[in-house]
Amino acid sequence: MAGEKDIAALQNLTPEEQLKAMGYEQELKRDLGFGDLLIYGLIFMVPIAPWAIFGSVYNEAHGMVPLVYFIGLIAMIFTALSYSQMAKAIPMAGSVYNYVGKGLHKNAGFFAGWLILLDYILVPTLLYVMAAESMIGIFPNTPRVLWALLFVVLNVAINLSGVSFLKWFNRVILVIEIFFVGWLLVIFVSALNGGVIPDANWSIKPFWNPEIMTPPLLAAALSIAVLSFLGFDGISTLAEETRGGRKTAGRAMVIALLIVAVLFISQTWLASLLMGEFAVIPDEQIGNAFFEIIRQVAGNGVVNLFFLVNILAVGIANALAAQAACSRILYSMSRDGQLPAFLHHINSRQVPSYAIIFVAFISAILVTFFVGQIGTLSSMVNFGALSGFILLHLTVIYFYSIKHKNKNIFLHLIVPIIGFLIISYVLINAGTEAQVAGLIWLALGFLLFLYYKKKGISIEMADEE
Repeated sequence: MAGEKDIAALQNLTPEEQLKAMGYEQELKRDLGFGDLLIYGLIFMVPIAPWAIFGSVYNEAHGMVPLVYFIGLIAMIFTALSYSQMAKAIPMAGSVYNYVGKGLHKNAGFFAGWLILLDYILVPTLLYVMAAESMIGIFPNTPRVLWALLFVVLNVAINLSGVSFLKWFNRVILVIEIFFVGWLLVIFVSALNGGVIPDANWSIKPFWNPEIMTPPLLAAALSIAVLSFLGFDGISTLAEETRGGRKTAGRAMVIALLIVAVLFISQTWLASLLMGEFAVIPDEQIGNAFFEIIRQVAGNGVVNLFFLVNILAVGIANALAAQAACSRILYSMSRDGQLPAFLHHINSRQVPSYAIIFVAFISAILVTFFVGQIGTLSSMVNFGALSGFILLHLTVIYFYSIKHKNKNIFLHLIVPIIGFLIISYVLINAGTEAQVAGLIWLALGFLLFLYYKKKGISIEMADEE
């Protein structure tokens, strides 16, 4: 197994040699550097992500949205550090599937891959549903499902064109997003200083309101806000398409996480102030609550531009990144015989084309059931991701501190223990719907696992010679 190799043995090898040492051949195109991974991570997390879920987090946190995002950063930074350690030791596509399977145990790897699939399969669907909601903001009374399906078709066509085009497209979209974030901050600060909304004043209450703050309240809101940070782990799925050393993916994860956290906190603090005194946002207004703030302070013409940017960023750029990440996990698991062999197919542009099409097909089915249900989808996505993170933290402890007797107590023991405790707390306090859906998914994975065992199908990953 790759985990039994001395960690230092891989340090002086090229990426292709590292992959071969683990029993695999280079099949995907290596065309991504550190900057590309950083941009991909930012695109995946979406600098404007709070726009779509602001209403849900605002209600759950009783107005303390920036506090929730700050705590979300603290929670995720420990997980990002654990990811960076495993990405350094096992520089492969497949994310936690390979990290847990090669670093902890093959059976645990199967379940880690299965759990993280719940996240990655549902994320594109969630993004299509969010984008469709924004289209309704521009074109009221039009069918949400048709908009969602349009985004599915468009994204599969772009992803099939290859990773080089995706790299270029990501850069263009990121520039647009950053421009609009800057414009938004100017609009919000001007509105607060100009008294556009009478009861909106500068305050630190959105960061801390002791009158209503309770740990369960923050845990419930955090389970939603964590969704905005999940994209940093998507960087690890592109490990086999990355140039540079083994630390490239890990550094990109941590830096991308810190950048978006600053953007999330600044935007939601100003938006929370402009909401005035806390009042529950009605269900029918939750999806576009953030845009209603923009409408109040800047007018209909400006808010429509922000709707369009949200559609471009969420429905196309972010969904493209999510679809690419999911297809790489399917590719990696199929390569090891964990999923049907056709998902391992690589097209002439060196991308897993059948896996990309399969993700699109599943998304097309799911959007018909979940359109208009952003909250439910968000919580289900979180269950899969957080469960995979828990196994990741356990893997770091075992792989480095127990198996290899590494002396870095901070990174290989303290960090994963804290990360494990935080993620476990959030998972326990997740919504009932998410827990039920997650347990059903886990049960299906267990049945598949038993089927493999009964049929004598090995879930052993490729071994080194």
